[in-house]
Amino acid sequence: MHPNVERVVSAAAAHGLVIEPRQFPDSTRTAAEAAAAIGVPVGAIVKSLVWAVDGRPVLALVSGENQLDEKKLAVAAGGATASRPDAAVVREATGFPIGGVPPFGHSTPLPAYVDVDLLAYEVVWAAAGTPHVNFPITPADLIRLTQAAPVDLALATTA
Repeated sequence: MHPNVERVVSAAAAHGLVIEPRQFPDSTRTAAEAAAAIGVPVGAIVKSLVWAVDGRPVLALVSGENQLDEKKLAVAAGGATASRPDAAVVREATGFPIGGVPPFGHSTPLPAYVDVDLLAYEVVWAAAGTPHVNFPITPADLIRLTQAAPVDLALATTA
């Protein structure tokens, strides 16, 4: 098992949860790729996004079918502005590369916010530390392990 995946499995176990990561031959780096590889709706994919709110890294757990509304994230985190940090900041804050960032097991605890649209699914799928390994988790366990606040994070779209 890849060391990154072992970190995620260990982090879950430390909270009393056994997760079963699955490796996929095709990339699961994007929500669309993950949904296709796993065989689930794109909305059931957890995008673990690190953003900076007023310069402080935070974690947004966003449904794969949604685009993050950075203004909503900033408000949820009690800040004024949210911006996308570079890959080095993401790796420093989490210990994981972009495209494989899991929702927990990070090198630094991050304030977390979960997209309420993920709560509509019985099971969601998240990255397990690499761009080819994912694991299923219930939204309730996702919230419990990340201590994420449920928030509307979706960018409003015009039909």
